[in-house]
Amino acid sequence: QVQLEESGGGLVQAGGSLRLSCAASGRTLGRPTMKWFRQAPGAQRELVATISAGGSTTNADSVKGRFTISRDNAKNTVYLQMMSLKPEDTAVYYCYVVDALAAWWGQGTQVTVSS
Repeated sequence: QVQLEESGGGLVQAGGSLRLSCAASGRTLGRPTMKWFRQAPGAQRELVATISAGGSTTNADSVKGRFTISRDNAKNTVYLQMMSLKPEDTAVYYCYVVDALAAWWGQGTQVTVSS
């Protein structure tokens, strides 16, 4: 079993920055792909960013140029650096980790951007 612990959410003014972290613990992961999703009130959960086991990244169009996903394999941790935040970025952010055997979700961390 794998546990994911997220941190770094909070309240920030528009234009500000936050850095989310998601640390995986438990069994050894086999070269997992790591993702960040978000879900705003009344909306569907959407994919924000992905980082492969090899370090390749993709971002949603809505966050390109503002958000950066990265990972530290030694720490089994994935990060989401968010800059130039907008009120429409307000959501619960979830990390998602998947390897060849299974997939896991984090518990979510609230990000609120005030105008």
